[in-house]
Amino acid sequence: MAESNKTNRGKRFNKPSDNSIEKVVHISRVAKVVKGGKRFSFSAVAVVGDGKGRVGVGLGKANEVPDAIRKACERARKEMVKVPLLNGTIPHEVLGRYGAASVVLKPAVVGTGIIAGGVVRAVAEAAGISNVLTKCIGTNNPHNVIKAAINGLGRLKTEEYSKYLRSKDAAK
Repeated sequence: MAESNKTNRGKRFNKPSDNSIEKVVHISRVAKVVKGGKRFSFSAVAVVGDGKGRVGVGLGKANEVPDAIRKACERARKEMVKVPLLNGTIPHEVLGRYGAASVVLKPAVVGTGIIAGGVVRAVAEAAGISNVLTKCIGTNNPHNVIKAAINGLGRLKTEEYSKYLRSKDAAK
């Protein structure tokens, strides 16, 4: 037991939990022109969620695709946000923005499903949202769209929090 402690000292391992959802959204091949020709590297965008209201997005870069995906998933686990859910949907309409991308997220009734493009669909599925209507406005760049979706989900408020804010304003 003491042997394994010595070998793993100083290293952080983010082991995926059994119920985490990992989705690779986009992989890019990037070429750098050097004296001898071109050097290729890869960047990957991944979404990690627990299906119960926590979701994160990460970008990983490496010389090989599996390493880029692993780095992206690790980053996504570190940057998870809590999403309030209400009967499998979001509590209210919200607009998320990042760069030139805007994403409109609207709650939907049970049975609607996830009406979204590939990038926003991955975020919604990983977060555990089962009924939502979305629309991407502006750019369709996956990097910006996914960050706009996370921005929108981060702006969501629960009904209890909204009541608390209203009561705080009424007390003034």
